[in-house]
Amino acid sequence: MTNDQLVAFLSRYRDMNFLKSHGRDNARFIRKQGLDRLFLECDAHMWRLGDRRIPEGIAVDGGSDWFLLNRKFVEYVTFSTDDLVTKMKQFYSYTLLPAESFFHTVLENSPHCDTMVDNNLRITNWNRKLGCKCQYKHIVDWCGCSPNDFKPQDFHRFQQTARPTFFARKFEAVVNQEIIGQLDYYLYGNYPAGTPGLRSYWENVYDEPDGIHSLSDVTLTLYHSFSRLGLRRAELLLHDAGENSCRYYPMGHPASVHLYFLADRFQGFLIKHHATNLAVSKLETLETWVMPKKVFKIASPPSDFGRLQFSEVGTDWDAKERLFRNFGGLLGPMDEPVGMQKWGKGPNVTVTVVWVDPVNIIAATYDILIESTAEFTHYKPPLNLPLRPGVWTVKILHHWVPVAETKFLVAPLTFSNRQPIKLEEALRLHSGPLRSAYMEQSFQSLNPVLSLPINPAQVEQARRNAASAGAALERWLDSLVGGMWTAMDICATGPTVCPVVQTCSQTAWSSFSPDPKSELGAVKPDGRLR
Repeated sequence: MTNDQLVAFLSRYRDMNFLKSHGRDNARFIRKQGLDRLFLECDAHMWRLGDRRIPEGIAVDGGSDWFLLNRKFVEYVTFSTDDLVTKMKQFYSYTLLPAESFFHTVLENSPHCDTMVDNNLRITNWNRKLGCKCQYKHIVDWCGCSPNDFKPQDFHRFQQTARPTFFARKFEAVVNQEIIGQLDYYLYGNYPAGTPGLRSYWENVYDEPDGIHSLSDVTLTLYHSFSRLGLRRAELLLHDAGENSCRYYPMGHPASVHLYFLADRFQGFLIKHHATNLAVSKLETLETWVMPKKVFKIASPPSDFGRLQFSEVGTDWDAKERLFRNFGGLLGPMDEPVGMQKWGKGPNVTVTVVWVDPVNIIAATYDILIESTAEFTHYKPPLNLPLRPGVWTVKILHHWVPVAETKFLVAPLTFSNRQPIKLEEALRLHSGPLRSAYMEQSFQSLNPVLSLPINPAQVEQARRNAASAGAALERWLDSLVGGMWTAMDICATGPTVCPVVQTCSQTAWSSFSPDPKSELGAVKPDGRLR
């Protein structure tokens, strides 16, 4: 509903408090929330310390931690020194998710109890089959659930709510922006024809004020390489002999980085960077768009096994939204990659997955049972580190017949602790694991079966690459990056003497191009913020 409708509703019920209770067996809720356990947060982790008793004479309740509270009750829980508030603040100081129970419990046991409405005016996209996978065990000693992002197929749920509903969660444009547009049009009507940027989404992941210490060595290494890829594209765009108005020398660290999506598909990175134009010896600020090349390939000739739809390798796999949060799969030698496969429905089947390093050493092989209803499978093989830099291949076979393969890049690092890497550190990180053994077991006997010969010249070249630093290391990195990424375009954020480089603000893909749907301003008469 619109902002005006919300204001009218809350004005009418200004003395009420809107909270959603769990509505289930209370003893089960206490156990599920861990209210009978003692928790303490320390070092960015929530530790479970032991058991405890629930205070006697108190009706414990809880539910959603999204609520609307009136001023009287907020002042009561903030300033009151009565026994109830004081003891509940103490009790909930050592609770896993205090906001999901503290306000409910205090309200229902206080003089304000008759102001509670069991409705928090919102709809939440619960899909417990996907959202309850203990995906937060690395930060908390507990298993909880998290709602999913809304997608276009969920739109009917907004239109079918029987109770007053003003809010919904979750929405996340990197997962799906179309649903946000649909809701916007539903409430306020379409944007005028020709409005730019409606299907585009830009998300900033780095900006100069963040400081380069906010970046990992892997991302810093690759952002620099992407910038150089863009400068080479600018040079190639102008073919005139002896013309150097589009030749650049890179300067400093990248200034900003955006993820770029179009029609809910990841299009790559936008890197804003500085470079000296060699024709006039002046600094220019440019933005380069790099896009990953397609690396998933069905076997040729295709096998008669048709269930596999896609395969990808990355890190930060989100089992709830079923995507890699490391967009673009930026990986270095010390990363622990996860292999993911997407399946169509069909009979139960077992497939073999084989991981091959850049010099054809088989790093891992394992079987996966794909059940008839399985949609996704993912597995992180326990590989010994460091991984050998270069282009890796993951092959999927059925009865040892190739079905498909995908590739991923393990980037050699040009930075260590955000400083140019020294030769001895490069050698340590870029030579692969000790004795080239990624696991205790050797899979060398499979090389002839899979027609993967180990070429001594290739192994020697890998050894020489691992012993490189400075400009030689950058050349090796850039040749690998150029094989897996394409510099789609480059634009200038300010004045430029290169005649083939457009102005970023007039370039549809650039983070500097107009994006009216995202420009926030004062609330307009129709309720719009933008």
